[in-house]
Amino acid sequence: MLVLILRMSSMLARLGRSPLGLALLLVPALAQSFSFVALGDMPYGPPSTAYPPYRQLIGSINAHKPVFSIHVGDIKSGGTLCSDEEFAAQRAHFDQFDPAVIYTPGDNEWTDCHRPSNGSYWPQERLGALRDLFFPARRSLGVRPIALQSQSDLMPAHAQFVENRRWLHAGVLFMTVHVVGSNNNMQTDVPGAMEEYMRRDAANVAWIQAGFEYARRTGARAIVLAMQANPLLGRNLFEPFPSSSGFRSSIGQTLLPLAAAAQLPLLLIHGDSHRYRMDRPFRFNGQPLQHLIRLEVPSDSRACLISVDLTQNPPFVVRLIEPGSLP
Repeated sequence: MLVLILRMSSMLARLGRSPLGLALLLVPALAQSFSFVALGDMPYGPPSTAYPPYRQLIGSINAHKPVFSIHVGDIKSGGTLCSDEEFAAQRAHFDQFDPAVIYTPGDNEWTDCHRPSNGSYWPQERLGALRDLFFPARRSLGVRPIALQSQSDLMPAHAQFVENRRWLHAGVLFMTVHVVGSNNNMQTDVPGAMEEYMRRDAANVAWIQAGFEYARRTGARAIVLAMQANPLLGRNLFEPFPSSSGFRSSIGQTLLPLAAAAQLPLLLIHGDSHRYRMDRPFRFNGQPLQHLIRLEVPSDSRACLISVDLTQNPPFVVRLIEPGSLP
């Protein structure tokens, strides 16, 4: 790019044109802005009442023409069956997104599936079913999928974690990381849960670390990280991530120090607690992380349209999309 600019500057100088004019022409091209969508915690409830507004919302999202959408999990409510039929219905919904949609799992579709109201499934078996159905190799879901990198391909030691994805778009690194509610499955009263938690937690730590290193190598100018859980639920005043927190390693001991060191604009998107908000609640070593913005998506059949402009501070602006709304 620099060589091209110098050659064009020389050519313009021979023609009597100012190189400053070239710079002014190039700024808009280099400072590309775009919009994407984030949503989660839907559809909730029986198909007769939950599916129609969700499908209408998908139509509204498509009408806004985002570059892609990210669903941060909980594709069913916490009191409905974790059945193959339910999973197939939600995969069919993802197939209606145009263009791509990237999904990261929530607790409602696997960690909580041992509950009688969910069908008394073995959670790890349901997680395996999700991985088989929702995570095609090296690409997203949606009518026009995009290419993605997966932890399973890049880190053989964590080969089972096909759901941890990343991709670059216009100078921004996007990542999904499989961090879920129900304390990230750190549940001592559920057989096999602690073993699963420790394996996935180690993979998540490695994936977040690798993401920041990838951002450094590629010269990314911002990072967007999407997950299902609200990591601040259950925190206390004196220690936000105590030893009993399933978010201590991945968020408190990994994401926050990396964010503090990188000093890049970082948007953390999650669902879980069903309250739409955009704020800066995180601190590291007692200091607020002003460049780390938290966005919690709503759960009431609304989605967030996020505009990204890297020439602005902060570079992220959010407005809501409702079923039936048009651009």
